[in-house]
Amino acid sequence: QVHLVEAGGGSVETGGSLRLSCRSSTDSARRYYMSWFRQAPGAEREWVATFYNIEENAEYYSDSVKGRFTTSQDSAKKTLFLQMNNLKPEDTAMYYCAASYRRFFSNDTAEYTYWGQGTQVTVIS
Repeated sequence: QVHLVEAGGGSVETGGSLRLSCRSSTDSARRYYMSWFRQAPGAEREWVATFYNIEENAEYYSDSVKGRFTTSQDSAKKTLFLQMNNLKPEDTAMYYCAASYRRFFSNDTAEYTYWGQGTQVTVIS
């Protein structure tokens, strides 16, 4: 089992920045990678970014955040970060981190077994 705890959300004006973190802990030796998803009110949960480190180290971003958001991981591979720059009102959502045991990268919510409780990001226009 993987336990995930997000932090760093808040309210910011358009064009501002926030840095989210997701601390992970597990009692298993199984390897997993983590991603960020978000869900706005009345919308489906959508994939945002992934720091994939199973077969290789790679970062993946949705088109809506590419060039503005950056995901990274600490050297101990315990904490995932999401640096969000040039925020827009449409970035307003609850942001979740999730862990997947899948061998290859996926941005499908069904491939993720563990989820954090979420942290709210509100961008004021």
